[in-house]
Amino acid sequence: MNRSRVAKRAGILGAVVGVAAAGLATAFAVERVLVRRSVNVPGDPYVEEPFGDQPFDRELTVTAADGTDLHVEIIEPDDAPDDPTIVFVHGFALDMGTFYFQRKELAERGSHRMVFYDQPGHGRSGKLKSGTYDLAALGRSLAAVLTEAVPEGRIILVGHSMGGMTIMAFAEQFPAWFGNRVTGVVLMSTSAGLFDKAKLGLTNVVARVSAPFFPLWDKAAQLGGGTIDRARVVSSDLAWLLTRRYGFGEAKPSASLVTFVESMNSRTSAETLTKYLQTLYTHNRIPALSALSGVPVLVVVGDRDYLTPATHSEEILKHLPEAELLKIESSGHVVMLEKADQVNAALIPFLEKLT
Repeated sequence: MNRSRVAKRAGILGAVVGVAAAGLATAFAVERVLVRRSVNVPGDPYVEEPFGDQPFDRELTVTAADGTDLHVEIIEPDDAPDDPTIVFVHGFALDMGTFYFQRKELAERGSHRMVFYDQPGHGRSGKLKSGTYDLAALGRSLAAVLTEAVPEGRIILVGHSMGGMTIMAFAEQFPAWFGNRVTGVVLMSTSAGLFDKAKLGLTNVVARVSAPFFPLWDKAAQLGGGTIDRARVVSSDLAWLLTRRYGFGEAKPSASLVTFVESMNSRTSAETLTKYLQTLYTHNRIPALSALSGVPVLVVVGDRDYLTPATHSEEILKHLPEAELLKIESSGHVVMLEKADQVNAALIPFLEKLT
């Protein structure tokens, strides 16, 4: 290739980089203005809410079959020895704080034994030392937690998003638990096998062309996970706005809640995130739903959930026609945080019916 052609291409590349840099600078400036306006909305009902660690009676570390150490917290009731234990399983890029309001209200009632744990690579649990995360392995991780933290008695499983998929993966591998040990299931904002059809609020063209790149993102994170994490910190305003856009349904949700959710997102490394993408994208556990047919099931979803739309919950009902479906208006993917009162108003009677 002659020098003039090389110089021309270098010039074009430099121009593209310059335009991109200028565009990003402008975008971040606009984003920061939008964030400041969003955060300073008067009347935020959760501005004084002390989000963060909640009290527990006992903690332990459970080692999953793949060697990952899982952080577990247990709340013991004052007097409910025969009631089922409620085990909460959080979703992708979150941690056990997902169930902040459910944990708070049930703990105040003091009527249920509860178990919370951070999924592999999330929260205070360890990361997978090699390979890519797999939903089947997450099902086995749940089995390890149940074996260690709930060695006997009845169990009610509550799963949000990937947590619901984890429950399905557990049911696929351990169907005998259902109707025997597991006597109730709550599935929030989740999918049994239509994840690849979710458009995430993007245009159809973008959604279609992005699909083939899922398997490549893991390699990208292995090569530059630290770089990606540092970029996420620099672009934290953008991350905050994306969390508001894709996590919530209200036009102006509580800024305190958005910040709480984004804090969970930001603590999850880029390497962990990309190691999950392929298994989430190819998730198909519709046949596994048959194991749940013998137990009461409550399905909860926000009508503005862009990540696992209400159609995914409706599909679950086609295979579990006796399940209850609660569709909550003006709510997005983190329905149990955004509309905690409505979720608890359905969840608590469901739990009490099973005790």
